[in-house]
Amino acid sequence: MSEISSHKRLIQGKVVSIAGDKSAVVLVERKVLHPKYRKIVKKFKKYIVHDESNKSKVGDVVSAIECRPISKRKSFELKDILVSGVSE
Repeated sequence: MSEISSHKRLIQGKVVSIAGDKSAVVLVERKVLHPKYRKIVKKFKKYIVHDESNKSKVGDVVSAIECRPISKRKSFELKDILVSGVSE
């Protein structure tokens, strides 16, 4: 078989902290229309992403793909680093 299409979610966000070994916290921002006021508002959610080789740093913009649950709150794996951020 060639390419099998899967229904795995793909997220893109900014690394806000390193949560222990092989884990990073990624902040994902989305813009939605408020149902009552009809204004665009930003909604944020944090995901814990599995980073096998500890490549990501705070400030990087990364993309992650859904995988099997690795722990209670970790069910995304790091796909690649899109933009390398500046960390102090």
